[in-house]
Formats: sequence, C-alpha cells, structure tokens
Amino acid sequence: MKKYSNINNIDDLNRHLAILKTDYIVKEELLKRDAGNYIKQFSPGNLIKKFLSPSNLLKADDKLNVSSKVISWVLPFLMNSTVFRGSGMITKALVGIASNKIGKNIDADHIAGWVSTVKSWLGNSKSKKKKDPAYIDYGIPPDSETY
Repeated sequence: MKKYSNINNIDDLNRHLAILKTDYIVKEELLKRDAGNYIKQFSPGNLIKKFLSPSNLLKADDKLNVSSKVISWVLPFLMNSTVFRGSGMITKALVGIASNKIGKNIDADHIAGWVSTVKSWLGNSKSKKKKDPAYIDYGIPPDSETY
C-alpha cells in the first residue's frame, strides 16, 4: 500500500483525490478499448476475413490441391450434361476420362489466370466505348437576336 506523506491539509487531499479520479477514468477507458479490440479479434466476421482470405485459400490449395480435385469430379458431369448431351455411352465415358485427366492438371493458378483474362476482356470492352460529346447548351435560345 502506498503511503501518502505529502498530504498535509484538506487542499492536498482534494488535489490528490482529483488526480486519482482522473487516473481511474483514463485506465477505465483504456481497459474498455482494449477489451473491445480483444473481442473483435474473435468475432465471426474477423475470423472469416482471417482464415478465408484469397491468399490463405491459395496456400491451402497448394498443399491439398482442392481445386483440381473438385474440377476433376465436376468437369466430366458438366461436359456430359451440356456439350455431349445426346452422345452415346462410349463417347460419354471417353469424355469423362479425358475431362477427369484435364481437371487434375488444373490448379488454382490456372483458374486465377483465366479469371484475370476474362476480367481484362470485360474491362477493355468498357474502356473502348467512347461517348459522343453531348450538345452543350449555353443558355441562349436559338431564336434570340444574339444567336
């Protein structure tokens, strides 16, 4: 416990009480702010941002190769149900085997490259369109004498 030997009268005591109260308020605010920051770390939104960011997903995909496994299963079904819908059983089996092999070779880097290529195509098509300059109205009616 602290000894307060420098308190000699009621004014010193009131001054020291005011210092202690402000110190208490400052520490309370710091504690509230730190507790709020600590709780925010474990909120669902922050956890999703932390663990499901694109860089973390690519790291997990490099280790487990999830994207190529998914594509090797989905691509044969997609090809047989859309492009080769009316084909026979042998054709569908060959397409399934070929698309399964192709799907195993596709990884997250290939998909990211395709997405960026499509994105650049879409971005370039918007920038190529030029607007015709609009008619500028200066506020002078065409039938006025100053026209």
